[in-house]
Amino acid sequence: MTISTRGRYALRVMAELAEHGNEFIPLKSVAERQNISQKYLESIMTGLSKAGLVEGAHGKGGGYRLCRAPEDYKVREILEITEGELAPVACLKKEAPTCEMAERCRTLPMWRELYKTLNDFFDSYTVADLVSGSEEDKGSWII
Repeated sequence: MTISTRGRYALRVMAELAEHGNEFIPLKSVAERQNISQKYLESIMTGLSKAGLVEGAHGKGGGYRLCRAPEDYKVREILEITEGELAPVACLKKEAPTCEMAERCRTLPMWRELYKTLNDFFDSYTVADLVSGSEEDKGSWII
């Protein structure tokens, strides 16, 4: 499984918005600080906004801000919005048809365990965790 730039950038932007509290942050300044194309960032923010994770305001003093406290955002929630389901195999996706091999598939238990591990791991991190890392760790968050 590979998390795309879309998911990685969404996490970086959410962490940056969290650092600024409740104030609206212009997208242009976020794009510059994060070294992300503003146009690409706009498409990411549209999805986050439609999902109710951020709110935007136009005009002077406008930009984006979080709708909830940083500790109320699980990393998994953000990744599922930007990446879609994190299922490692198609047969575990929510809308997948029942596989005719499921009852006798020798690999399905392994895939289920991996899926649970991924979900548990990403649920164990919040946006607040991304922001509160030590100064030494902060550089390792940007990938």
